[in-house]
Amino acid sequence: MSRIPSMLLAVLTALAAVPDALARADQTLFDFAPGFNLASVEARDAKVALVAGPSGAGLGVATGQKAPWPGITLKLPAAQRDLSAFDHLAMDLTNVGTGAVEVRCRVDGTPPGEKRLSTEESLRLEPGQTRTFTVALKRRLPPALASKLFGMRGFPGGVEANREIDVRHVEQLTLFVAKPSTEHAFEVRRVRAAGTAANYAWLDRDEKQLFPLIDRYGQFLHKQWPGKILSDECLAKRKAEEAAELAAHPGPLDWDQYGGWKAGPNLHASGFFRVEKHEGKWWLVDPEGRLFWSHGTDCVGPGGETTPISDRTNWFAELPGRDSPWGRFYGRGNWAPHNYYEGKSYETYSFNGANLLRKYGPDFADLSAELAHRRLRSWAMNTIGNWSDRSVYQRRKTPYVATVGSGRKPLQGSTGYWGKFPDVFDPSFARSVDRSMQAERGASVGDPWCLGYFVDNELGWGEDLSLAEATLMSPPDQAAKRVFLDDLRAKYASIDKLNAAWGTDYASWDALGEARKAPDRKRAHDDLALFATKTAEQYFRQCREAVKRAAPEQLYLGCRFAWVNDRAVRAAAKYCDVLSFNIYRRTVTELRLPQGVDKPVIVGEFHFGALDRGMFHTGLVKTADQADRAAHYTAYVRGALAHPAFIGTHWFQYIDQPTTGRGDGENYQIGLVDICDTPYPETIRAVRELGTTMYRYRLDAR
Repeated sequence: MSRIPSMLLAVLTALAAVPDALARADQTLFDFAPGFNLASVEARDAKVALVAGPSGAGLGVATGQKAPWPGITLKLPAAQRDLSAFDHLAMDLTNVGTGAVEVRCRVDGTPPGEKRLSTEESLRLEPGQTRTFTVALKRRLPPALASKLFGMRGFPGGVEANREIDVRHVEQLTLFVAKPSTEHAFEVRRVRAAGTAANYAWLDRDEKQLFPLIDRYGQFLHKQWPGKILSDECLAKRKAEEAAELAAHPGPLDWDQYGGWKAGPNLHASGFFRVEKHEGKWWLVDPEGRLFWSHGTDCVGPGGETTPISDRTNWFAELPGRDSPWGRFYGRGNWAPHNYYEGKSYETYSFNGANLLRKYGPDFADLSAELAHRRLRSWAMNTIGNWSDRSVYQRRKTPYVATVGSGRKPLQGSTGYWGKFPDVFDPSFARSVDRSMQAERGASVGDPWCLGYFVDNELGWGEDLSLAEATLMSPPDQAAKRVFLDDLRAKYASIDKLNAAWGTDYASWDALGEARKAPDRKRAHDDLALFATKTAEQYFRQCREAVKRAAPEQLYLGCRFAWVNDRAVRAAAKYCDVLSFNIYRRTVTELRLPQGVDKPVIVGEFHFGALDRGMFHTGLVKTADQADRAAHYTAYVRGALAHPAFIGTHWFQYIDQPTTGRGDGENYQIGLVDICDTPYPETIRAVRELGTTMYRYRLDAR
């Protein structure tokens, strides 16, 4: 194994604490001093005024509710539009309203003659709170590099695919709130360009300077940071340090074996996990009858995700020989619903797996699986979340959730980020969920350590009437379309009566079956709404029946909504024991279920990320650095603990994604541990402190 000389190691370690470059002076873009021309502000459903105060001059903005995105636009003078010397825009915002507000900022930087390029960030403010809002000036990849860098969502320095702007032509910024349910008021002070562009210096490198990009451990080669693995000796040192740390923190003393609150109320023990509303708040109750709040993480397993290496082997400084001990981590992949590798078969490598072998030896899979349970207990986490490895959770030392899918025949007229919605009226749908559940017999079925079952994930529910419209846009042999047409025949009897109601001119029922276009939404609204409800209820009813046929004592946890409408939520509430949402926001405190729905809710996924530890993408919710990431974790989970509906939050995910991306290009800094198996200390401290105190915090929250 290659080693780094000790003197060089010391130099590289010292460099990790040195900033990339000294920050240059800020450049003020808008100061809102007396005399500022208010007429230059473009307002949409918003009122503006100059304000003064202890914090200096500012612009007061009061937004209404008529427009979907009320707010203001500030246009930069031509002489100030080249911001290529800076890293980000910054401004100080104060919430002067009576409720919390999430302010969004879109920055447009478009070269002359091209379509608009923009990037967007958001900031949440509590009433009376003042915070500095920063919006990264995302660079475009130079054409020479754009053809060389691919298969990733984010690139070195935080450049993001499809979110870049031309920083030489930043023409405007827009501050707004999205689809508000109430009026808001905030003040903005001193909009400035700030920070150094040193993080983007690599964009000026030629191909020979940039490649190889990744070191033997799967880390970015051209940057240093605290905790970077520089040698195999570093791995051994981290292993010893963590062993001591885990011994010093064995886990909460007031938990029972499942992680329920042994020191809290004692309720009915059914032998399985169940839900109960206790003192006005929903809770899980563990098999021993103790209050249980599910504090967990997804994707727990030895090895993490693989990264494609096909077409880019020159990116990697040291890929091991195929006949070496590390050759076992080569593989093949074909899953890529998006990005460069979509539709391709490609070769992969698991840097995380290779690092575990280096760190723990030939028994790394067994040792790291056992370690996962020790870690979670030490970190005051009591649940192994979705997408986790059976070899870990079936050791039955930490409660877990199971997941099954529906081998779906697609509803052809539908769309969705992960694929089309299933045709729930086709008999194959119910059979497929039954098969998936039957496969869990002898494993999770009947296991008291299993909280329950998710069925499917992040389906494309669309807007309120989308699935009914998608049904009519499907071919005539679609089972759902035949059911819809049968319902319409029963109601209207003749096609002429339907045409009169819808304002259509179908020649016959067969013509309607052959049609692939949705009718006017207003004219056909009631029929579309009725069938949209029928579709949603058919989905959840069949899933519930399949779960309960196999595991009658265990919970049906829903489908992990990501994009959803109230109609689908109401249908889920009718059949699910627990509603599940993947909520990638900074807070869940404002979650409101549809009127009349009172069900327990679990967060299946959330995360935060930062770019200060060598990764290229923050994930779906950006934070400034690891300390800010930890603070966001605490605020998010405490918000859920204080909310009467939530019974748990599951972080996505246990291990960082590969630096160079998984099959679909995701390469997010979202792990509790990095790809070298090193826990992020700031985040782990926050997780442990929160988990240790969460039961008392939830019980006392008002």
